[in-house]
Amino acid sequence: MTDVKITKDVIYDPTHQLPTDIYTTEVVTAQSPAIIIIHGGGWFRGDKSKESDLAEILAEEGYFTIVPNYRLAPKDLFPASRDDIETVYTWLKHSDYTFNHSKIAAVGASAGGNLSGELALKFGIPAVSWSGIFDLYDWVTKHPDVVAEPDTKQDATVLASAQIDQDGAHDAFYKWFVLNYVNGDLDQLKEADPIQRVSAKSGPIYFANSLNELVPISGVQKMQDALSQAGVPTISQYLTGARHGKAYQADVLNNTLDFFKKALQ
Repeated sequence: MTDVKITKDVIYDPTHQLPTDIYTTEVVTAQSPAIIIIHGGGWFRGDKSKESDLAEILAEEGYFTIVPNYRLAPKDLFPASRDDIETVYTWLKHSDYTFNHSKIAAVGASAGGNLSGELALKFGIPAVSWSGIFDLYDWVTKHPDVVAEPDTKQDATVLASAQIDQDGAHDAFYKWFVLNYVNGDLDQLKEADPIQRVSAKSGPIYFANSLNELVPISGVQKMQDALSQAGVPTISQYLTGARHGKAYQADVLNNTLDFFKKALQ
């Protein structure tokens, strides 16, 4: 096993004092691709530290790997988190670190899956989305009878990412954190829908989602259909049960690594 060197809290955005952790190994060269891992948490919680396990795996596979923090709601509403992830991509691409600056990809779970998808849509890079949140305005407006409520049963600040929200569909909580992202502003929620940013220049995306989990599969289906119509290749993998995001990491990791290997050739 290759030793992983970890450099913590490198500031990529001096204006907002936003840090990223960097994971690299001695096998990373000027020809090695880079991967941005984006943490989840419904755009209102989460931290880069919870992605250290995946970051070490990707670094050991020979990828220059970074894991940024980004601004969170409700203090900072959409599009703050998306702007931050776009900033970290631009910062990385123009940095002096040793890797192949023309080969960058992204991966994330839950809200991180949404944000990794946004990078694919804007910059044309390959992305992996585990339980990415893509059905926003349409879902909310089609579920007027669902009363938005926060999840008070779990302390997500101490739980590992793989242990969060594993009880299946939870429409009240889903509606709550989607609306929390925009402070209930439906016009902003419509703007937050990634599907309108799909184009022929979008990058390929590998989607994974459990069939009966917190995040509805409708988002994946809509995104995949729009990307297909735009001529952009996609892969989707649906898993049985209710596991969310990193809870099924072991079951999708090999496919994820294979996707990156092929997409970053």
